[in-house]
Amino acid sequence: MTLRLICLSTLISLAMTAAAAAQAQAPTQGATLLGQFGDWGAYTASPGGRKVCFALAKPVAGETNPPNRRNDTMSVHLFVSSRPAEKVKDEVSLLIGGYQFKPNVDATIQIGNATYPMYTQKDGAWIKNAAEEARLVDVMRKSGDMTIKAMTDRGTETIDRFSLKGIDQALSRVAQECR
Repeated sequence: MTLRLICLSTLISLAMTAAAAAQAQAPTQGATLLGQFGDWGAYTASPGGRKVCFALAKPVAGETNPPNRRNDTMSVHLFVSSRPAEKVKDEVSLLIGGYQFKPNVDATIQIGNATYPMYTQKDGAWIKNAAEEARLVDVMRKSGDMTIKAMTDRGTETIDRFSLKGIDQALSRVAQECR
């Protein structure tokens, strides 16, 4: 779990610039844009000399309860990462900026009728049951959108909807780059 947090922290800094670069269709600082596919970008980077490839998306819609609690300092990114040196393929994670998750409260991914719990730690969330990750990624490749619900450390519920348009192509490109 600690290694996951270190890798996610590295991706945090890449994601902040990657999201803006994806919109501009330009390479990011520290990461190389392999391609933009619908709402998903495919990237590669080598933090600490170890190759990492990831697909990245921002939510297409987000809301909080109570309403109007979000601000410009908040950012949300969904990753599907591969780290060949660690034999990690298609690790799903969520990264938030501007706030942290409430300790000991799971986030949830919902796609259609299927729900996948995520454990949270500080500003990151990962699939609770790693054995379900491959099935989740397969469902993501075949679906139109997904919703992630979470609780901030201040007790605010957040709901982020992600388009899955282009994820299949982005993940195929990631797999090609990080074999």
